[in-house]
Amino acid sequence: MYPAGNLFIPIEHGGLEAVLKEPRAAAGESSVSPHGVALVLHPHPLHGGTMHTKVVFRAARALNDAGLVALRINFRGVGQSTGTHDHARGEQDDARGALDYLTNTYPNLPVTLAGFSFGARVGLEVGIADSRVANLIGIGTPLNMYDFTFLSACRKPLLLVHGQRDEFGDAGKLQELADQLPAEAHTRVAIVPGAGHFFEGMLDEMSRVIRAWAEEIRMKDEG
Repeated sequence: MYPAGNLFIPIEHGGLEAVLKEPRAAAGESSVSPHGVALVLHPHPLHGGTMHTKVVFRAARALNDAGLVALRINFRGVGQSTGTHDHARGEQDDARGALDYLTNTYPNLPVTLAGFSFGARVGLEVGIADSRVANLIGIGTPLNMYDFTFLSACRKPLLLVHGQRDEFGDAGKLQELADQLPAEAHTRVAIVPGAGHFFEGMLDEMSRVIRAWAEEIRMKDEG
């Protein structure tokens, strides 16, 4: 048995195990209309990454708190998702399948695509190319592990949340990369002091940054 909110998203290789959460209604309200939708992708499957990883869970909750519907998926071969790990290639198809679900279920709402670590590698490339995605978030972007030069094609608002002591991506190099991105990306780098890759002891600050940025983007869109 799975808790309320779990679902399976049909995809070519079978189905993706997922959790969908809508924004919580404030006290005295029976429901709330979401301001947007978000897909949040998890870290490397071969190193224990799942949609339940703390950073992924907290990022999704921060986006919920900002008024967005948040969808987390398990990539192929993880948990109850079908398929097998495909080294960030097939996982891009998984992300696109999840976007299909979100945009069909919640049409006409702005889409944010967020990813942590391996999920950032997958999500940022998918999100840059997919016209349905309006905003991008990379968390713990692993510059030391993957080539991120594709970010030069970014023309969408981009938030990069990073630990000062991240073991898989030098914070200074991330800032250098961000400084070279097109002005249209409006790239913001938020370095969390003292934090490592998994933001141990700093998850509240990571969440605060994500929520504040999402709320700022929403206000700009509504203004």
